[in-house]
Amino acid sequence: MSDINEKKHSFSHQKIETNNFLMIVLILIVVSIGGLVEIVPLFFQKSTTEPITGLKPYTALQLVGRDVYLREGCYNCHSQMIRPLRAETLRYGHYSVAGEFVYDHPFQWGSKRTGPDLHRVGGKYSDDWQRIHLNNPRDVVPESIMPAYPWLEKSPANTKIGANMAALRKVGVPYTDEEIVGAAAEVEGKTELDAIVAYMQVLGIHLK
Repeated sequence: MSDINEKKHSFSHQKIETNNFLMIVLILIVVSIGGLVEIVPLFFQKSTTEPITGLKPYTALQLVGRDVYLREGCYNCHSQMIRPLRAETLRYGHYSVAGEFVYDHPFQWGSKRTGPDLHRVGGKYSDDWQRIHLNNPRDVVPESIMPAYPWLEKSPANTKIGANMAALRKVGVPYTDEEIVGAAAEVEGKTELDAIVAYMQVLGIHLK
């Protein structure tokens, strides 16, 4: 009886290990189950689904700035995630928590730091400093390797941002009808430089 069970056991392993398609299917099933066990509970935890105290959705101008930030690929060099390590918190401030990013679609967490982490850059420098830095980084940080973005000062802000806000409302961002309707007026006459500075000045200011 023992020999029969051993042969069956051996045969089942041999069948799996020699059948590439079957092996792939079983691996996908195991990985999917493991992923669901880890991910699904996060959708029901308040710490990951509810905004922290004082957090508000981006204004129309700030949202335009965020779009410019993404378009110019700023995330390729700058993370917006401070890890709960002493060296990180001493340099950048309080570590990042999920409740700060419930209105970000997509959020800008990452590990790339050719430039410093920008999660808590809001209010760290004046608007004028940020403008100079974006126009020519070497004017304020001589050793900087960041490229200049002089065209932002000449490019008008996107006045059709209301459509973006309406789309974000469908995924849970609590924009009101008044905010969506008034978005174009809010950004009228503003430049992309105004917008990206407005965006950066609110990064990480709600949790100290």
